[in-house]
Amino acid sequence: MTDGKGLRQVRRGWRVGRPVPGRGVRAVTPFEIFFDLVFVFTLTRIVAFMGKPPDPVAMGRGLLLLMLLWFAWSGYLWLGNQTRVDRPPVRLLVLAAMAGFFVAALVMPGAWDSASGLDGPLLLALSYVLLRAVHLALYHWAGEPALRRRIRRFAVASVLAWFPLLVGAVLGGRAQTWLWVLAFLVEIGGQRGVVQNRLGGWPVRSPEYFAERHGLVLIIALGESFLAAGVGVGTMVTKLPVLAGAVIGFILIACLWSVHFDRVSPLAEQALLRADGERRDRIGADAYSLGHLPLIAGVLYTALGFEDVLALISAADTPGGEPLGWPGVVALYGGTALYLLGILLVRYLSGWGTRAGHLVVAVVPLLLLPVGRALPALVAIGVLTSYLLGVVLLPYARGGQRPASAPTDR
Repeated sequence: MTDGKGLRQVRRGWRVGRPVPGRGVRAVTPFEIFFDLVFVFTLTRIVAFMGKPPDPVAMGRGLLLLMLLWFAWSGYLWLGNQTRVDRPPVRLLVLAAMAGFFVAALVMPGAWDSASGLDGPLLLALSYVLLRAVHLALYHWAGEPALRRRIRRFAVASVLAWFPLLVGAVLGGRAQTWLWVLAFLVEIGGQRGVVQNRLGGWPVRSPEYFAERHGLVLIIALGESFLAAGVGVGTMVTKLPVLAGAVIGFILIACLWSVHFDRVSPLAEQALLRADGERRDRIGADAYSLGHLPLIAGVLYTALGFEDVLALISAADTPGGEPLGWPGVVALYGGTALYLLGILLVRYLSGWGTRAGHLVVAVVPLLLLPVGRALPALVAIGVLTSYLLGVVLLPYARGGQRPASAPTDR
């Protein structure tokens, strides 16, 4: 039971008042991990939206949805960097935003379809408006006067982006696609053009928290996206070729994790911790908020290709399955290449630079596209995984040391 003193403390905790600016802790809180799990559920639904088998138009639209939702989620990370979001009354409004993500996830497969019941595209657009409105209100509430002025400037661009988003949801089809592209361009223009370049950007209050939160959401995306792809096989996983494909896909996930978190993630975090002032803010906005987007996109596309591989193996009479179609092989090999290029982008934007050899390693999966298209699905994912396994193990074979955090690896 709670005594009188404890009850008074609880009541004071729930008293409405302005949150104190400045991050109170360095670590990510359990409430924020809960928030990120809901967000990643939205990402797995984008994989479902892009189809089985993958469809080129849906793959492009899925990328557009990802970009819109990524910058919506990123706004809440910047809010958590500014103030504690796990304490009332901020927590209640963030829970409302989580509900917006959840509704967006549920209607995601019908993002361009007006089926029976409530209108899917309009529900998705309204969910996005809710996400942005709650974020802007909370960020303005938690900020000091100088930050509030920046938020008011950015809010103008953000609100302007809602109009093409809502009109596109009503019109549907190609008009919806182009109007939603316009909405994203207005949002990113306000973020990068007005706030970042003209007003000095958003302040990074807690670099440890900032780096940890991005790393956690990428890990969750790696696990949940591939888990969602594997679950679609159902009981067919007991077939030996399907099981072999699933295990090869697991190794692929492990390689994707290792090539980033063993090598580049420590460098980016090191750069963020060592920088200060505007330099730190710039690394946070560029290497993390912007640079991690192609990493997440690469994960989703690779998971989509992995799902197509398992579907082909499980439906085939031959052990290796039919060859992947061009959309499937582009998702699998192209998604992996996008992930590797995203790693280089994070490294470059953190100030560590890149070498020609790094770029060659990243584009090899693109060069292997015709090979992957010609091979049975099981062999195609095996070739890609073997290549990534070599990328992961080669530095150990050369020197026996992890190449991640050595400053001489610039």
